[in-house]
Amino acid sequence: MPMVPSRREFMLLSAAALATVSAPLPVLAASGTLRVGYIPIIPMTQLFIMEGEGWTKAAGLTLELTSFSSGPAMIQALASGSLDVAYVGIGPAMVARSRGIDVKVLASNIIEQVALIGRGTLPGIMAQIPESPAEGFRRFRVQTGHPAKIATLPPGSVPDSVLRYYLQVVAKVAPEDVQVIGVGEDQVQQALLAGVVDGASILEPILTIVQEREPTARIVAPANAMLPRQPGAVVAVREATITADRAAVAKLVELHVRATRFAKSDPEKTAQHVASFVGKGLVDPALIGKALRSPSTNLVADPHIIVESTRQLQDFQQSLGVQIKPINLDDLFDHSFYDAVIRT
Repeated sequence: MPMVPSRREFMLLSAAALATVSAPLPVLAASGTLRVGYIPIIPMTQLFIMEGEGWTKAAGLTLELTSFSSGPAMIQALASGSLDVAYVGIGPAMVARSRGIDVKVLASNIIEQVALIGRGTLPGIMAQIPESPAEGFRRFRVQTGHPAKIATLPPGSVPDSVLRYYLQVVAKVAPEDVQVIGVGEDQVQQALLAGVVDGASILEPILTIVQEREPTARIVAPANAMLPRQPGAVVAVREATITADRAAVAKLVELHVRATRFAKSDPEKTAQHVASFVGKGLVDPALIGKALRSPSTNLVADPHIIVESTRQLQDFQQSLGVQIKPINLDDLFDHSFYDAVIRT
C-alpha cells in the first residue's frame, strides 16, 4: 500500500501558501479585469474555449492569465492576493479553505477524470483476474519480484487521493503490493514512457498520449471505478474579488457554462483551442481531440453534482491525515452564480 503522507510532510508541501495567508493583500484588479491562474491541462478546457473564441473580450471582460505547474503554487498566489480566480483542482481548493484563504468554488469543470493506466506486464496480469484487482497486484509482485510502482501527482492532489481511495477502499490492495510515487505531471508521462513505473493514476491527455506511444499501455481501472463522480478541476474565486466585482465574476461563470456546452457541440474547434494551451502548443490537435472524447473527459459545470463526492473525498483525506482540519462544504461552495445562469 502507498505510504500515507504525514501531517508534517503535507504542511511542508503547502508551507509557502500558509506563510502568505496573513500577509497584506495587494489592491484588487481593476473593474472588469480578473487575474486568472490555471494549469495547462484538459480539465481547464472551458477557460481555453472562452479565450480562444474571444468571448471574454466581447463581454467586456479582461482575463490576465498566468500558467502554473501545480495547484499548491496557485493557492500560494491566491493567498498572497496576486490572483482573483484559480482554475484548480478541488483538492487544493479545499486545502486553501482549510487554511483560511477566502476562496469559494463557483463551478465545476469536470468529473471522473482520473483513471489508472498500466504498462508493461501489469495490464496483462490484471486482466487475468479482473474481478479481483487486489489479487492482480499480488500476482504482479510475485511474478516480477517487486511491488507495482504507480506514479501520480504529489500528496493532497486529486489524482493521489483518488488512487489511494481506490487501492485502500475499493480494491483493498495489500500494502506490500503497491508503491506510490508522487511526482510532477510531466514526470508522470516521462516515467510511463520510459518504463520507470508500471502504471499511473493520472488524467488526460496523458492517458491518451501514453496509449498512443506505448503499445502495452492500457487502462487498468477506469475513473468511475476508482471513485464514482470524483470531483476534478473547479473555478475557485476569492471572496474579496466577488465582493469587489460581482458582475465580472458572474460573467465569467456565465461564459464557463457556455463553454461547457460548446465543447460538446463543436469538439473539433474545442480541440484546436485546447491544443493552443496544452503541451505548450506542441501536441497534435487530433490527439487532443481523441483525449477530449476519452471516457476520462466528462466536462460538467454544475457544482451541485460534485458536492457529495467532494464530501467523500474530504472524509478520506481526513483518514490519511492530508487535511489538518475538515471544512464546511457550505462555506466552500457558492452555487448562486451557476444557478443564476441556469435560470436565465
